[in-house]
Amino acid sequence: MSRYLNRIFDISSKYLGQEFSTSEISELRNLSNHLVDCDIDHTVKEFSRIYIEFVKRKYQSSRKKSQIDRFVDSPSKSVKGIWGDCLNVFQSMQSESIDLLVTSPPYYNAREYSTWKDLDAYLEDMSKIIQESYRVLDNHKAFVFNVGDITGNDNRHTSSTWGARRIPLGAYFIKIFEDVGYRFVDDFIWDKGQVESQRHKNGNTPYPFYQYPLNCYEHILVFFKHRLDQTRYPCPVCGCLKVNGNAYSGVGIKSWECKNLECFERSKANRGKRFSLRSLMMENMKTNQIESDFVAKWRRDIVPINPVIKINCKGDNILGHTAPFPPDVPNFAIRMYSGKGDVVVDPFAGSFTTPIEAVKLERQGIGIELNRDMFRESITSNIHKHELGLQETSWQTKTKSKSPAYLEKCTLP
Repeated sequence: MSRYLNRIFDISSKYLGQEFSTSEISELRNLSNHLVDCDIDHTVKEFSRIYIEFVKRKYQSSRKKSQIDRFVDSPSKSVKGIWGDCLNVFQSMQSESIDLLVTSPPYYNAREYSTWKDLDAYLEDMSKIIQESYRVLDNHKAFVFNVGDITGNDNRHTSSTWGARRIPLGAYFIKIFEDVGYRFVDDFIWDKGQVESQRHKNGNTPYPFYQYPLNCYEHILVFFKHRLDQTRYPCPVCGCLKVNGNAYSGVGIKSWECKNLECFERSKANRGKRFSLRSLMMENMKTNQIESDFVAKWRRDIVPINPVIKINCKGDNILGHTAPFPPDVPNFAIRMYSGKGDVVVDPFAGSFTTPIEAVKLERQGIGIELNRDMFRESITSNIHKHELGLQETSWQTKTKSKSPAYLEKCTLP
């Protein structure tokens, strides 16, 4: 039996002392001791996993784990629902505890349940939520944000009908995300298909400045979080921390190069393995293979997807929600930017399409929704159609103390 773990700690002792206290090193050793008689490959892989989790817990330790964290952390094959304001929920969660965020926000004054006095108030509320989302999203992970440009009155100058204009929500949100610290990656255009409406056609006035297009697309914006982490990480080949800082592989992505001359992989020029925390994360994702036809569908950044049909021939809303997005959107995000077992959260869950798709794809699917009285019945019906259960809890902030209050928890079969 190999005792390679001892060798890792011997070579890494100097560097462990630069990262951790004596008690923390002892704790890390205790967490790894079961590897002492394992083969080298398994020891390196498991020690790297333990080390990364150890660093993450240390980073999270500035916040005490809350009851909402325990609700999120508990493994479940059911959809999880949190009733409450997503800003309050995020503020109560540990840092970097979510693996993927997918959502479509309430559009500015587009529905009776999403109204603001003006566009500035709307964007300010959205900014606060996006700012807090950056803290709770794990490092080097993604936020996929579906939003459409709308026509309406921004109420900045007048509330009269002549104040109506095209409002480029996609552009505004890109600016908000980047100001918060996210890195803009992609803008997939969701092509909704042929325009059938006759509005804005102005057939009797076929002259310049009279013609306006109808909106037949939405944005699927992809952002990455790259918080600069200067923590030294072990070489994925030999598991040792005898590594030096290397050139950055991207903004906020610290790279390392192994300097252990005993490492099992060195170049012809005797250079060690080069890696980053992000590359380690991506390597671990290789157990989650994406089907080739699915990759081909999303190879172009203009993707045709039929809108959700929610009104039947009798004029009834069969989904119980006025603005559901098709499962193709979260399905794309979940497959492309998460792995099995990951925590996937939709902060504006609506009809819970995202957490439903997450659970179907063997992730932890969590939806946060403010309008419990309005949507709970339709949401539970939608979940049961997919033969899934629902675990739910309510969460709010006390008015006086501003501290979170855990209200209730129940499970539906």
